[in-house]
Amino acid sequence: MAQTSTTLLATKTHTANITVSDGASFTVSGSEYKISTTATSLSALNQYDLITITGTSNNNSTFTVKSVAVDGLSIVVEEVVTAESRDDSTDTVIDHIGFVSDKTKGDGYYSQPDGVHTVVYLLASGYPADTVIKMQGTLATTPTENDWFNISGTSFTTDGTTTIKNVSFNFTGNLVYVRVRATAVTGGTINSVQINS
Repeated sequence: MAQTSTTLLATKTHTANITVSDGASFTVSGSEYKISTTATSLSALNQYDLITITGTSNNNSTFTVKSVAVDGLSIVVEEVVTAESRDDSTDTVIDHIGFVSDKTKGDGYYSQPDGVHTVVYLLASGYPADTVIKMQGTLATTPTENDWFNISGTSFTTDGTTTIKNVSFNFTGNLVYVRVRATAVTGGTINSVQINS
């Protein structure tokens, strides 16, 4: 099979922190884990955003947004939450720390023997220092968050310079799916992440 180029991630930027002044509630319904507010909009968040929650009794952790309700008052996350009623005496802070891309098929999906992939991170000028961008892979055919692992040799940490950065890495692995993960995002723009496999 000939190599194909795929855009893993289109333009992504940092989203401002959200303070829920009357506290958020956390509910579990089967395998659905929901974070809800009564009036504070969460509509600035998007699927695949990484957020850190603080100001709760049991759910101060990092979560991956799975979906955002149409009314913007709740989100469903990939990771397990502990059921918790809102505490209107304490602010719940939702800090946008980064994002992951949707998964794309790797060489292992097609049973390709070489497992060779090339990825390019295209960053806009003025990206803040210390953002970490890396590739992740999985051998699972229907992966959950726990199935992803970091791919060695694909990590790039931004240095805060004002020049546009185009950084590429090669990696080998018969991975069923791959995706990109960016953390410590405090500003700036990732123009795109492209992969050949």
